[in-house]
Amino acid sequence: MRLFGIETEYGITRDDVPEIDPVVESMELVRAHLEASFERRWDYAGEDPHEDARGFRVSGLQQDREEDDFATRDAHRPFSFHDMKSDLVLPNGARFYNDHTHPEYSTPECRTLKDLVAHDRTGERILLRAAQRRNKVLGGEHVRLYKNNTDFHGHSYGCHDNYLVARSIPFPNLVAGLVPFLVSRQVIAGAGKVGTEAQESGYVPGPYQLSQRADFMEAELGVDTMHNRPILNTRDEPHADRMKYRRLHLIIGDANMCEYATALKVGTTQLVLDLIERGAAPDCELDQPVTAVKQLSRDPDLKTVVKLVNGQKLSAVDIQESYYEAASRMLSGIDEETDWLLREWSETLSLLSRDRSRLVGKLDWVTKQWLLESFMREERIGWDDPWLTSLDLEYHNIHPDQGLYLGLEAEGKAWRMTTDEAIEEAIRNGPTDTRGGLRGLCVQRFPGQIKSMQWERIQFTGGIRSRNLDMGDLFDPQEVRRCAHIFQTAGSPSEALAAWSHRKDRAI
Repeated sequence: MRLFGIETEYGITRDDVPEIDPVVESMELVRAHLEASFERRWDYAGEDPHEDARGFRVSGLQQDREEDDFATRDAHRPFSFHDMKSDLVLPNGARFYNDHTHPEYSTPECRTLKDLVAHDRTGERILLRAAQRRNKVLGGEHVRLYKNNTDFHGHSYGCHDNYLVARSIPFPNLVAGLVPFLVSRQVIAGAGKVGTEAQESGYVPGPYQLSQRADFMEAELGVDTMHNRPILNTRDEPHADRMKYRRLHLIIGDANMCEYATALKVGTTQLVLDLIERGAAPDCELDQPVTAVKQLSRDPDLKTVVKLVNGQKLSAVDIQESYYEAASRMLSGIDEETDWLLREWSETLSLLSRDRSRLVGKLDWVTKQWLLESFMREERIGWDDPWLTSLDLEYHNIHPDQGLYLGLEAEGKAWRMTTDEAIEEAIRNGPTDTRGGLRGLCVQRFPGQIKSMQWERIQFTGGIRSRNLDMGDLFDPQEVRRCAHIFQTAGSPSEALAAWSHRKDRAI
């Protein structure tokens, strides 16, 4: 059932004005991607963030109140809510839109780590090119974009990894198996950060830590994403057949520049989900997970131990090793990708303990720490020097001539899973074995005949038969390819829908 994707909100700024309006700038950036005028197509009817996976529906979210405040403040603007969102579905099946104050890129659904990494990097290219078009209009390199999670003023924006999960897995099992793993996952997936930060108190310069999101985790479980942020988000919005599936929506992750970190972050999480499905996840229940996620983040020496409910005390690496050992016993030999993950997971945990320098260019927090410490030695400054905050930010700059990480990559000092050619292909087309690629194919072939779209459904205009392509249960890769072939060869959406419906009827 392996299926996953990443949503990334990018930081945006503009250096030619005294005060940026991030709502307008994010909207203008998304619009800069277009060669034609914006047409509203995204269907928000399928989105309902109030359903909770614990079996109830919340009457209101803190983010609802913030959205109401946004609406009040935005009332003076000369455009509608839908104009502001500027929601686009791209020819590769990705979604690109303005999430109020941040441009957001959501990859198409992917089945392999190579596809996922390529499509994650594709987001960087698409946003960079949109910024270049926007800057031509502005007359200078004024708009800058950052693939990070903090503005160093007490605000955090997200990088959410998502997974298709069987509804048959009891949600308490997901909680028990995932929370300790997610709290400790930052030793692999943390983006690194100078200082500490909170929404209430703002930014405080100081020592280095592993994760940018750890400071903003305030609850173990919860359905909110903008306030009282949980380690494990309980939103029950499957974007699929609700009777069969749930979508695990994780908001704790950092945005990664390193391809290796992205692959390990998503790949190891998928392996842990496989363990949970088999009832084989290790028992590592934490006594105080919210406290633990901050404590572990603030110790880049990885010596801090946190208390488990059973009284045992383990470090982040210890917890990760428990999960790796269980996965190695249960999942080894399943397929080539799983075996690669197990080898790299084991090697990474070993190197974190004995020779971290070999992880430069592979893990973001290690790479950034190495860069900053090299600079500190040259300039003879300490961790509280404000100079480091700007360097921290520039590590995540997605402009190849400005970003510190991309500079290392250009010098051949960063590990690559994908290639520039694969990224360019991912800009043009989505994965051939998921509905994301099918969604993109429909955008390519019938752009003028799409009335509305959402993750699991496309509604076409015209025709006398059913006008909807329902993809709520379309996850088998062979079925996806068969459907794609029909839409690739059909002369119209009506012809394709009729052929697909006839094929399904015969199968029944």
